[in-house]
Amino acid sequence: MMKRETTGGNRRAAVAIWVAAVAIAFFFAGMVFCGTVEIPADAVARVLFGDVDDAVVLTIVRDVRIPMALTALVAGMALSVSGLLLQTTFNNPLAGPSILGISTGASLGVAVVMLGFGGWLGAGLGCYAGILAGAFAGAAVVMFLLLLFSMAVRGNSMLLIIGILIGYLASSAISLLNFFSTQQGVHSYVIWGMGNFGGLTWERLGVMGVSVAVCLAGASLFVKPLNALLLGRRYAGSMGVDVRRTRNWLLVISGALAAVVTAFCGPVGFLGLVMPHVARMSTGTSNHVWLFPATVLFGGAGALLCAWLSVVCGGGQIIPVNAITPIISVPVIIYVIVNRKKL
Repeated sequence: MMKRETTGGNRRAAVAIWVAAVAIAFFFAGMVFCGTVEIPADAVARVLFGDVDDAVVLTIVRDVRIPMALTALVAGMALSVSGLLLQTTFNNPLAGPSILGISTGASLGVAVVMLGFGGWLGAGLGCYAGILAGAFAGAAVVMFLLLLFSMAVRGNSMLLIIGILIGYLASSAISLLNFFSTQQGVHSYVIWGMGNFGGLTWERLGVMGVSVAVCLAGASLFVKPLNALLLGRRYAGSMGVDVRRTRNWLLVISGALAAVVTAFCGPVGFLGLVMPHVARMSTGTSNHVWLFPATVLFGGAGALLCAWLSVVCGGGQIIPVNAITPIISVPVIIYVIVNRKKL
């Protein structure tokens, strides 16, 4: 009987993974064939198959639409896995990449560059390089503080509370920088804070893709410890898992994933919180052997869906990503809260 149930569960998980992969292909195609500039489908298809007869169409498809779709795909995968690691580590269904203040710390680093130094630091480093440096520095500071507190705090709940408090401090610092900054600086920071999957060149996308791939590979090594943590700290310890060391590594990996996405795309909200639940409900399992790849794929599909909606619903403009993600994510969060005992 147990074997039959396990086989059925594996079959459901495999079907869910295939559905997520098909959804990625569908929404990726939607991103390539749809945009703010109306281009006939046959013209886009000719570009994809190398039969180029219009340089403008080639530039739009190759250098704008495809990079934007790939950016959304990579960002969704990164944020979703980051959320999965945190939810399992803290045994909290409402944990996400921003809950520990890492995303807020990255935002603070960008605010220091864009607001605190009047733009001269960003200009001196190269505007984009300055933003990247600020985001990584801010996230690194928060991760260092969390690791420092983890040495003194044993309980996951207390460390979670400390992360939330650090996030509040970072948000307060951002508010002060906004208050004392120029109107132009505040406007630029607000636009950045809305989240955006566009604007990345192939070189920047390559850096982002490699960084995320390394972090995802590292996260995949913790599949078995994550399964052990599901059954409690004592059980994990009895299975030979160094709980504190594992927790610290998971914090570093999830923080790095969130920092990379925030640095390149801005603080994209909700995806890291919601998509692990979508994967969990779709696969019907908490076994990370299946849940991890499902989260990767559903995260990519969810981000592509949000990116596609931001394009097709904008009326010739691209709607900020953070205006789309709550519309899709909040109903899922409410469902998870209401049915928490059942999930």
